[in-house]
Parts: sequence; structure tokens; C-alpha cells
Amino acid sequence: MKKPVLIAIFTHFWLSLAAQEIDLFNGKNLDGWYMDVPDLDRDSKLRKPFLVRDGKLVSLGTPNGHLLTEKEFENYRLEVEYRFAGKPGNCGVLVHASRPRALYGMFPQSIEVQMMHENAGDFWCIVEDIQVEHMEKRRGPKENWGITEGKERRIINLTDGSEKPLGEWNRMVIECKADRITVWVNGDLVNDGFGATARRGKIALQAEGAEVEFRKVVLTPLQ
Repeated sequence: MKKPVLIAIFTHFWLSLAAQEIDLFNGKNLDGWYMDVPDLDRDSKLRKPFLVRDGKLVSLGTPNGHLLTEKEFENYRLEVEYRFAGKPGNCGVLVHASRPRALYGMFPQSIEVQMMHENAGDFWCIVEDIQVEHMEKRRGPKENWGITEGKERRIINLTDGSEKPLGEWNRMVIECKADRITVWVNGDLVNDGFGATARRGKIALQAEGAEVEFRKVVLTPLQ
């Protein structure tokens, strides 16, 4: 096979791979997303906690709520680049989100991948569940496990020190394939769950007390 033909074949192959990527955030506005913020129901004059600033998607942290994709997804790899803009705090990426305000009147039914400073990669079960190896070590006594208010819903991640210093950009990759969710932070494997009780849903970003900037939110479908 001649060299120009080979080059054309490989070029087509790589362009096809690139075309599969879906930019969930276009850098200009929040098209494709919508907010669910309970406090705005009570007082519409409150500021909206999500906006676009200098080409970045920003969660202002308050009032608490979620920014959700209009579409549902399954079998994908999600790449998120984020940083805490000021003080460290709490935030998260929720996958397989479905019923709104299912927990504490705010959190959608989902599985959260934690972004809280120094805890990035924890799982939080929000009216959905997931398993990991060494569950009792990482979730606590089995009799306390649960997926609703007052239950042990946190599953601690596998590493320490995977996050960059405050102010620097972190790269989180979340792979959802069938009933498995695998998470990497800055290249480190930080969580690997299986037996998830949901396989499909919306993706949500949190406003939960701290300002966080996102410069990349890209989804790649998996075969």
C-alpha cells in the first residue's frame, strides 16, 4: 500500500476518534445545561450560582444547587479540568443523575464523584448505590450502609496527594461503562466501583459552598 494512502487512512481514523468527543461546555454560555437550585424557587432575586466567566464555567458555590445536562448519557469517558478559584471547599461531579431533589430536598438521585479539596475521587451514594473492593474498610460497618438520609453513603478514595496545590488545575477522568465507574485524578487511579444501580442518566456539577472554575468538560462515548 502506498504511503499517501496509508497517511489518508490514519488521518481519517484519528479524525473519526476526535469527532466522537462531545464538548459539554462550549466556553461561551450554558447551552445544553439547566440549573436546579431550590433557594431560587423561594426567592428568584437571588444570584444564580452558575455562570460563564473569561471562557470558564464557574460554580460560585452558593446558593446550593446543581447544573445538569439536558441530555442523558451512558457508556462514556468524562474529562473535567477544574480548580478552586479561592478558598478550598466542596464540589462534585454527579453521574447517572435522574430524579431531582431526591436527597435532602436538593441532591438528584445519582452517584457523586467527590471533588472536595483533599477528598477528590470519593464516591457518595445518592439514592443509588455502588460497590468497591474492601467495602467495610472504605465505607464503615456494613450495618450503617445506605443510600438515603442518615446512612453511611461515602466510599473513601484510594489515594492521598493526587490533587494539585490550590490554584492549579486538576484533571479528573470518570469512566462509566455498564455498571462500573472508574475515576482518575491527575493520572492516579483513585476509585473503581462496580455493581452500580444505575447505568444511565444526566451529568451534574455542584454548587456546594466553594467557588470552582471548570475549563474543560468533555465526554467521549465508549463502544
